[in-house]
Amino acid sequence: MKKITVFILLVIILTGSVSAAAPLSVSAESAVLITTDGNRVVYGKNENKKLGVASTTKIMTSLLAIEYGHPNMEIVTTKEMVTVEGTSMGLKEGDTVTVKALIYGMLLQSGNDAANTTALVIADGKESFAKLMNDKAKQLGMSNTNFVNPTGLWHKEHYSTAYDMAVLGAAAVSNPAFVKICSLKSASLEYGNPPYKRTLYNHNRLLSSYDGVIGIKTGFTKNSGRCLVSAAQKDGITLICVTLNAPNDWGDHKKLLNYGFSTCEITQIEGNLTQFDVPVVGGIIPKVTVEPFRQPQYTLINGKSETVTRQVYIEPFVYAPVKTGKIVGRMDYYIGDALVESVSLVAKFDVETEYDEDLCKYESFINKIRSFLKERADLIFKK
Repeated sequence: MKKITVFILLVIILTGSVSAAAPLSVSAESAVLITTDGNRVVYGKNENKKLGVASTTKIMTSLLAIEYGHPNMEIVTTKEMVTVEGTSMGLKEGDTVTVKALIYGMLLQSGNDAANTTALVIADGKESFAKLMNDKAKQLGMSNTNFVNPTGLWHKEHYSTAYDMAVLGAAAVSNPAFVKICSLKSASLEYGNPPYKRTLYNHNRLLSSYDGVIGIKTGFTKNSGRCLVSAAQKDGITLICVTLNAPNDWGDHKKLLNYGFSTCEITQIEGNLTQFDVPVVGGIIPKVTVEPFRQPQYTLINGKSETVTRQVYIEPFVYAPVKTGKIVGRMDYYIGDALVESVSLVAKFDVETEYDEDLCKYESFINKIRSFLKERADLIFKK
């Protein structure tokens, strides 16, 4: 069934009541703070500068592992899988470990062995897995990123930007399975040869020192410096913060998040709860009224005045019966090219099927024939 599209420019100027904070000073070479609705920049410092990102790379590796869709699949590790330098979840050759445990090992313990094993399980090799990583990056709009390995170990051609990593972070926290793991301070898992219970600990200090933090990932190499991607929620707002090569990353993130939550607020898009009529085929009335499921809203930054555009998608018609709340379309709201809100359009009331006496008689006759043929078929089968 094709959908019709209606494009409406809303001349809505939304002005917030919050005031701008004083300019920030952070230790990071590159930093950014964005909203998760539209990936809009609240604060930026060299946010498009290409730099090494160390183990924050494992956000992408973990996200691909989750999307791989086989969390309970057991793997027996090979020498190639576990032979990698740097941090480790303690895997040895011949260990039995699940894909789910590898994700915990990457996001909590920052295990390079877990990332390396993940790459070799999902793809034919690290190069093939890097292609998957880069394909996903392009899909997300990470235009200044190139991944070479699943771990984040230093390579001159392995780089990203603070903004691109924030976009990745926003995509990651939209996945409930990812959030469940990255927000844990510790987890008990079983793996080994034979598997035995052990505890992994999250390296993210913000989980214990900043209210509302839900992750995401730390990173460090000598060449890249200290890297950190965090996410926090407050008053219905979710912000992503990234610092690259930041000597005081914990302090930077607290400062930036405080700034963001003092500068942003949730605001409703008023005055455009338009109702639409959609034709109903076979209904007791010819059309049904549809309306937004809820009041649209988005994160307003720093009291900016912004023009919002709305694109409406509606089914050209629906078949009776129609139940109240049936989804028949949606309204998408944009600031520039950034999608900041999407609200379903739902039926406002029930529409019953029109009663047609001749049609009912015909359907009754057809049903009798079907029942007779089924009975004959059953008898033949029994014989």
